[in-house]
Amino acid sequence: MIQLDFYGTLVAASLVLLLGRGLVTRVGFLRNYNIPEPVAGGLLVALALLVLRTFDIEVRFDTSLQTPLMLAFFATIGLSADFASLKKGGRVVGVFLLAVVGLLILQNAMGIGLAKMLGLDPLMGLLTGSITLAGGHGTGAAWGAVFSEQYGLASASELAIASATFGLVLGGLIGGPVARLLIKRVQVPGCHPQETPRLPKGFEQPNKERSITPFSFIETLALIAVSLLAGNLLNGWLQGTALELPTFVCVLFVGVVLRNGLSALGLYQVFEREVSVLGNVSLSLFLAIALMSLKLWDLAALALPIFIILAAQALVMALFAIFVTFRIMGSNYDGAVLAAGHCGFGLGATPTAIANMQAVTQRYGPSQIAFLVVPMVGAFFIDIINVIVIKLYLALPFFAVA
Repeated sequence: MIQLDFYGTLVAASLVLLLGRGLVTRVGFLRNYNIPEPVAGGLLVALALLVLRTFDIEVRFDTSLQTPLMLAFFATIGLSADFASLKKGGRVVGVFLLAVVGLLILQNAMGIGLAKMLGLDPLMGLLTGSITLAGGHGTGAAWGAVFSEQYGLASASELAIASATFGLVLGGLIGGPVARLLIKRVQVPGCHPQETPRLPKGFEQPNKERSITPFSFIETLALIAVSLLAGNLLNGWLQGTALELPTFVCVLFVGVVLRNGLSALGLYQVFEREVSVLGNVSLSLFLAIALMSLKLWDLAALALPIFIILAAQALVMALFAIFVTFRIMGSNYDGAVLAAGHCGFGLGATPTAIANMQAVTQRYGPSQIAFLVVPMVGAFFIDIINVIVIKLYLALPFFAVA
């Protein structure tokens, strides 16, 4: 076994991003179908490690940096969210939430229905529904423990982690092709030659240059650090209460309060250029570490019936994004970008959604409304709504505590 320490893992993650950039630049298929660079590089490395494992060679990474990078990314989402912009997008956020709720309900109905058809415990269908797909690894592990301890479902945690991994991979792969299919139907907004190109805002077009200074960079780094510290403290205070939330939601909330509180008091204006640079760096490194450290052999260990359910869920996600999300969000370019983002966090996680949208906007042009709506809905609202939906399903008569 080869064990890479903190520094080795950081080097590997950086090389994965460079590899992904090279692959997307040179391989037409990846470029045409808007596959995110961290996904392309990370999956290739994960496949290489799978091959090495057949020769009894296993490479393990130090993933201690993964959680801080994820939390830093969510802190930048909070620091990018000013109430004035959110007010402008209020109606769009509400409409997108309807699509999100509809998918959560459909995912669980699909999972339970297919599990019963295949002769499996309905709880397995719920685990391969919104718990692991929209909820991700953290939600899956938490509910897996509940199903094992309270409902007597064997290997629930292992199934949850494998299902979440499957969703993370597919969420990063289908978003780009879905957007490509939809963009063929719409007029893509372009910049006319006589117009002065505007600087990208937020997480749009991460490869565009942004003018920053060392001092303002340090100021923004300090805001992110405060968000991480205060968010973790808030999470600790809420543990075991009715208001308990995932840590990243607390960090995002603190970021929102900092951004808007300092602005309202006239003390400080957040520099979005620096926030977007640090956010994009955190996002890219987080995805690189998450994907290159995937244990693809865990997916190979899934029983055929579970694999069938998850494959069906991926197909339903793509169809839902095309026929529901895209249409109710306006059947336009923004709707296509939102559909790609929905694929990302509908099957995987919010960072995957952002990466999907960046791959699209980097090629076709910016979509301000998509980068306003998806981070807030995918990072904050979805976890709260998902818990409510899951508990409503568990109230059905065929779910009985062991």
